[in-house]
Amino acid sequence: MTNSPLRISQDELDTEDDRFHRFSLIGWWDQDRLAHANVVVIGAGALGNELIKNLALLGIGNIFIADLDSVENSNLSRSVLYRESDNGKPKAEVAAAAAKSIYPQINVQAFHGDVIHDLGLGVFHWADIVVGGLDNREARLAINRNCWKVNRPWIDGAIEQIQGCVRFFAPDGPCYECTMSERDWKILQDRRSCNLLTQSEMEGGRTPTTPTISSIIAGVQCQEAVKYLHGLETMKGRGWVFEGVSGESYSIEYQRKEECYSHDILDEIIPLDAKARNMTVVDLLKKACEVLGEGAVIEFPREMIEKLVCPKCGSEEDMFCSVSKVHASRALCHSCSDVRREVVTFYRIKGNESFLDRTLADIGVPPFDIIFASNGDRLVGFELSGDADSVLGKLIAQDGEVEWM
Repeated sequence: MTNSPLRISQDELDTEDDRFHRFSLIGWWDQDRLAHANVVVIGAGALGNELIKNLALLGIGNIFIADLDSVENSNLSRSVLYRESDNGKPKAEVAAAAAKSIYPQINVQAFHGDVIHDLGLGVFHWADIVVGGLDNREARLAINRNCWKVNRPWIDGAIEQIQGCVRFFAPDGPCYECTMSERDWKILQDRRSCNLLTQSEMEGGRTPTTPTISSIIAGVQCQEAVKYLHGLETMKGRGWVFEGVSGESYSIEYQRKEECYSHDILDEIIPLDAKARNMTVVDLLKKACEVLGEGAVIEFPREMIEKLVCPKCGSEEDMFCSVSKVHASRALCHSCSDVRREVVTFYRIKGNESFLDRTLADIGVPPFDIIFASNGDRLVGFELSGDADSVLGKLIAQDGEVEWM
């Protein structure tokens, strides 16, 4: 009598053929949670490439990728998603297309622009978690404050040569600003000492890194994101440091500074069926007074330039845009060519300004932003939800944030 062959049911065959079958063998794994998760990746350089690759392989359903730069030849030795034919193309767009090629079912949207000044806070509110592949303190500080305002966690990654660290910040614990030293603030202040700086002038040099350290740090970041999305314990409020030379690693526990300026969380976020290009400043101020009472003021998430004023001849030129969009060459007065004009900025509207009839877009507010309103007791946010489809694209059709344990 011969042994009969092992018979496998059709259900078992179908399960084996499932793209994420090996993940399902992990007892606590819930692929449906990942499929419905909204993740924002800021930075699409060496670290961001690894983040995006990992998130696509893991089956994250919805990813928003933001980056200012374009692909350069020097990126090719450290960035798995880019090819020589991509030189000169926006990193975010190339990375989004590459993520789609890795996992065709993914919903992905690219944003090519300055995340500090031109990315509306609505994107942070849409996210379940933000993951950073950044290379400067100013961007980290801005993202940290944005995440806190809308009560979202974020995972920071940093790399240099063959060492790096991962830090997990959540609004109920210490934040990135809490970890900043006097030296960090001094470097940041030096960068801000001139209000008009081009991107190239702000870069103090390129950080030397390797693809190996990018892979290690991004791997830990994504693993922490997966744990958070499953409601598992994470390294919230702590950092993990890897020393590549020695191969050693260790953890750091951060302390929350109660006087930290980043800890303000909006009491409420109110969606408005309005767009930045059609809602005026005075309309928003009236809305703030309806919600909070007379005397309410509007506050913006970022400082914007109102005008340039020549201290010698007194001439003025309206700007109404983010600092990043004004080239340093614009600072010189047209009439007094050797005189540098003073920069007049604003971040608050009280109701006596000369530009109340301008639209929010006209004064430099990006689409899908959240503008704050306060009366001393409450701090609420008005989300320009009418812009959501133009910023999020196909992501807007998804289910939204996941309900966590």
